Amino acid sequence: MSLLVVGSVAVDDIETPFGKVKFTIGGAATFISIISSYFCSKINLVGVVGSDFPKEGIKIFKNKKIDLKGLEVIENGKTFHWGGKYLKDINIRKTLFTDLNVFQKFDPIIPTAYKKSKYICLGNIDPVLQKKVVSQIENPKLIVCDTMNYWIENKLKDLKAILKLVDVLIINDSEVRMLANESNIITSAKKVLRMGPKILVIKRGEHGSSIITDSFIYSIPAFPTEKVVDPTGAGDTFAGGFISYIASKKNISDDILKNALINATIASSFCVEGFGINGIKKLNKKQIKDRITKFNSLIKPPKL
Repeated sequence: MSLLVVGSVAVDDIETPFGKVKFTIGGAATFISIISSYFCSKINLVGVVGSDFPKEGIKIFKNKKIDLKGLEVIENGKTFHWGGKYLKDINIRKTLFTDLNVFQKFDPIIPTAYKKSKYICLGNIDPVLQKKVVSQIENPKLIVCDTMNYWIENKLKDLKAILKLVDVLIINDSEVRMLANESNIITSAKKVLRMGPKILVIKRGEHGSSIITDSFIYSIPAFPTEKVVDPTGAGDTFAGGFISYIASKKNISDDILKNALINATIASSFCVEGFGINGIKKLNKKQIKDRITKFNSLIKPPKL
């Protein structure tokens, strides 16, 4: 099944207690597309870069058989460039700079060949642009939307408009409370579900994640990763692991949603083990399957 991924393609300068890298390949659409390539046979990427985007990045996309007809390259333009530093408590991050460059004028025009994509992953971009993407798609089967506190605080009306059009919203626990203007997580989740999405996926970092729908609640812990090198892109990888698992099954059920959450958790656990995309760019299905098996043995309830 075809998966359409729309979002940022970027280069990052990252510093953590374990080292630092400069001009490394990043961006939400990058992480989503690469991890999805292990589960989906056809991935269509829509984004924009400058002519300074590393050739290695294009080579990686092509090696993963990610279709790039929707990746616009602006000649003499500069790619979206972000810099951040993680403190000793790696959950705390300081943004050093954000140079939007060509991404500032990103206008997602969906190529004709992509308009019949059945699965859509809207990376964490302006909800106005997310809505524009959805308006160009013909009869999608599942639309997953990622968002963040910035859009809740600054584009709430536009965010609520896109929530009426999507099937799944991925958000973290503090953001769901902010969006619902409630303190209790379950009350918040139910309020957000009434805004439009049928499925809410709540990320809780090292404390795990949950799926909440009108019919069930399912929560799992995070995978016990021994060494977190760089959390950048973990949330995007999580989103890609979630939607690509569903797309690979070609139907949607409660059990598939639950397994998709496990897949997302395992995907993000690989991501944090290296800088940028290094933790996920050379994976294989056996590595992923083995870690899922290990995780399932950890969360299996005891026999009574």
